[in-house]
Amino acid sequence: MTKVTPWDVEGKIDYDKLIREFGVQKITTSLIDKINKIAGKNNFMLDRKIFFAHRDLEFALKEHEKDNLFLYTGCGPSGSIHLGHAMVWKFTKWLQDVLDVDLWFQFTDDEKFLFKDKSFEEIQELMKDNMLDVIALGFNPKKTHFLIDTKHASIMYPEAIKVAKKLTASSIKSCFGLGDSDNVGMFFYTAMQAVPAFLPSILKKKKMACLIPHAIDQDPHFRLTRDILPKLGFFKPASIQCSFLPPLTGVEGKMSSSGDAFIALTDTPEQVKKKINKYAFSGGQDTLEEHRKRGGNPDIDISFQYLRFLFEPDDKKLSKIKSDYRTGKLLSGELKKILIDKINDFLKHHQAEREKAKKKVDQFVLKI
Repeated sequence: MTKVTPWDVEGKIDYDKLIREFGVQKITTSLIDKINKIAGKNNFMLDRKIFFAHRDLEFALKEHEKDNLFLYTGCGPSGSIHLGHAMVWKFTKWLQDVLDVDLWFQFTDDEKFLFKDKSFEEIQELMKDNMLDVIALGFNPKKTHFLIDTKHASIMYPEAIKVAKKLTASSIKSCFGLGDSDNVGMFFYTAMQAVPAFLPSILKKKKMACLIPHAIDQDPHFRLTRDILPKLGFFKPASIQCSFLPPLTGVEGKMSSSGDAFIALTDTPEQVKKKINKYAFSGGQDTLEEHRKRGGNPDIDISFQYLRFLFEPDDKKLSKIKSDYRTGKLLSGELKKILIDKINDFLKHHQAEREKAKKKVDQFVLKI
């Protein structure tokens, strides 16, 4: 059974069906060309349709021409940061760099306290740790502003109640599946998540456009935001949406911080090697002889998919790996080793930057 909500993703994902159900639009080739032209270079995540859907992306690009656009994304601090988070944020960083715009990064400590069985103090410690991973990805400190829902309540709450006044309990129930037994804070949280989509307009005293890069499961949150903001005199936030980086165990669902079958950005080289070899689902055959004869299936092979999603930006190299695997020239173990080496190269650099990030946090947290 397939399930896609902002909190749970299960089963085989039919993205065409999600596009129809959510009412989003496919990113066309002409739109990709337009973004690449603005950027002055291609992005493989766009070219490979990893980011595949949008709302009002053309409008956002037009506002960018007027120097009237900002980015908004965020993090719910409930566990370790993994490759699925990194994928969205690496693309967000690329957008920040090529568009030369501000990024408002929301840490939803209130959401995770309300929705998870963790104490407020635990959430705060996780958030501090998560911030290091975000900073380590290389965001521009002069153009990146960390918003913490509880810390910045003095500027966020007055705006959130304006959103909340336009939201009904029934709309929250129908959109998120909440019921009478759920706590009141869970209903209110959506109002807080809406705030960064227009807070820069408040602070800069001009009506600005917002572009939100996110995985498609988060669309329901911003669908409600899009309904409300015009009533408050602001633009509907635009979005650019990606498919899910699958868990190590197979191509269904999405990577999660629960269990052991995920790659955290703090994993050691030994942990990465062990996890890939133990958990990464293989599209290869049962025996060496069979594999040489029949070849493997890269479409269901997690090691290949991770190269496609994140770790092999060169299309020619990826195509050769795919061809060699399909024909049986490349073995499953060899494919896993390619991925292990690439992940560990990435994590070696990331973890060095993460250590440096400990002295940079104050540069990113919005001053109030």
